[in-house]
Amino acid sequence: MSGLAVSVKGVSKRFRLYHERNQSLKASLVRGRRSRYEELWALRDVTLEVREGTTLGLIGRNGSGKSTLLKTMARILRPDTGRIVVDGRLSALLELGAGFHPELSGRENIFLNGSILGLGRKELKAKFDDIVAFAEVEPFIDTPVKDYSSGMYVRLGFSVAINVDPAVLLVDEVLAVGDEQFQRKCREKFADLQAEGRTVVIVSHDLGAVRDVCHEAALLEDGRLEQTGPVGEVIDHYLGRVHHDRLDDGSLGARWGTGEGGIERIEVLEFGGGPAARLRTGDPVVFRLHFDTTEPIERPVFTLTVHTAGGVHVTAPNTRDAGLVPDEVKGRGHIDLRVERLLLVPGTYDLGASLTDYTGAYQYDVRHRAFRFEVVAGSPAERHGVMSLGGRWEGLPLER
Repeated sequence: MSGLAVSVKGVSKRFRLYHERNQSLKASLVRGRRSRYEELWALRDVTLEVREGTTLGLIGRNGSGKSTLLKTMARILRPDTGRIVVDGRLSALLELGAGFHPELSGRENIFLNGSILGLGRKELKAKFDDIVAFAEVEPFIDTPVKDYSSGMYVRLGFSVAINVDPAVLLVDEVLAVGDEQFQRKCREKFADLQAEGRTVVIVSHDLGAVRDVCHEAALLEDGRLEQTGPVGEVIDHYLGRVHHDRLDDGSLGARWGTGEGGIERIEVLEFGGGPAARLRTGDPVVFRLHFDTTEPIERPVFTLTVHTAGGVHVTAPNTRDAGLVPDEVKGRGHIDLRVERLLLVPGTYDLGASLTDYTGAYQYDVRHRAFRFEVVAGSPAERHGVMSLGGRWEGLPLER
């Protein structure tokens, strides 16, 4: 285990899905047969190593085995085959407040939950004030937690789990708990843990958050480990495959509208007119919408939408806001949006487009997230968030 925080070797986990189950010995004798079930292998021969100080994201579709793998690491589930070794104290944020007793006060539950996570009473006394302050429940610490709001409940559970000095922290879909202020505290706490060299394993469907927080990623598919590596490479591989799957089954994005006119195609072009095979931050780019109408459409409005691959709505420029609304369009044609500097930071993005009337209430055609494209590093050389401000730093004396 030298240099390794978590070692997973040949792990498989099987569940039984019952179609008909005898609830008692009497039922078994009367019916004269065993319960009927089928076996589901949630994990199949998974081998994975997580190095000390690494933040690893587990990604994949629903039912791919991510949460099952995390629960086997946390020793909540026992694998049917294989072995898992965790080096150091482990804390798991799987179901916040799962170790709380509703009749006990917040104070009593801190000691109860902390002991479940492996802390002694002396250690918990030393950390008690920090836990309460982080959870922001000081006035209610001696109130039974059954009387807490849901926000107070999860804040206290999060605070206990994250303040027990874990060498390895396991997180399942709880990257964002509480209000915006508390979420900011959580992100800062994660950053502190990473700076201290703690090991973190995260399961999340928010690929944007995984890309921002994690160093590496592991992709699971049908219980098998498909790929591991740098977080950007693994996420891009996963999104690219999902993109092709959607193309293959004809369901690339949602589409709706009344049908008098349609957005037939979206192109991403260089300023010279050729296809933009690779976009960089700061590049000039043309987004071209090809349309076709079956009858004249009066005062049409064309809109281009941009989403991150994780679903964040980035922008939606339209011809009405730009003051470019023709009296009508008919037949085939195209309209271009020319962008002098594309200030999207590196990542995967989805384009959509729509054709509506001037009010936006009458939708002739809406293409939601119909085209996917990649942006790689350029100038400005920024990589966090979604957009660059395109600014320039000044005022600091720099040594030559």
